[in-house]
Amino acid sequence: MAEVTVRRALRTDMDAIAQMWMALVDHHQELDRRLPPAARAGARRYAASLEERLDDASTRILVAEIDGQAAGYVLAMIVDMMNDMFVQETSGFVADIYVKSEFRRDGVGRALVETLHQWFFESGVDFYEWHVAALNAGAMAFWSALGGKPVLVRMRKEIEEARS
Repeated sequence: MAEVTVRRALRTDMDAIAQMWMALVDHHQELDRRLPPAARAGARRYAASLEERLDDASTRILVAEIDGQAAGYVLAMIVDMMNDMFVQETSGFVADIYVKSEFRRDGVGRALVETLHQWFFESGVDFYEWHVAALNAGAMAFWSALGGKPVLVRMRKEIEEARS
């Protein structure tokens, strides 16, 4: 197994991250057409929004490399998801994680999450959460293997009536 190196993303990584994000969106579309497709120029806009957050202390964008090649990335942030009605908890949110198909099962995802977990810990985060597409069995297995437990299930009801 090749050595995985995880580091903070740089401006020069934005094109590679945009391509991986597009592959992530495409993968979700293949799994379930109900998941949103990318908007026109969505990958470019995604990269631009990440570039603006590179120096944000509450955001962490990590890139995993194998032999100097980008193999995956993760985007996460520290959030205050609770308002004044709930006891305040410091939490994290993993917005996106993607590993290129040729690097899956090489420890890339695990290395990204372990590095992210350490950042959350050092930042005083009590817990972190993420969303997984319901039909993404591989992602469910990955997160379960890392100790993830279901907390909420997001459900949907389509409006079948014709719109005029």
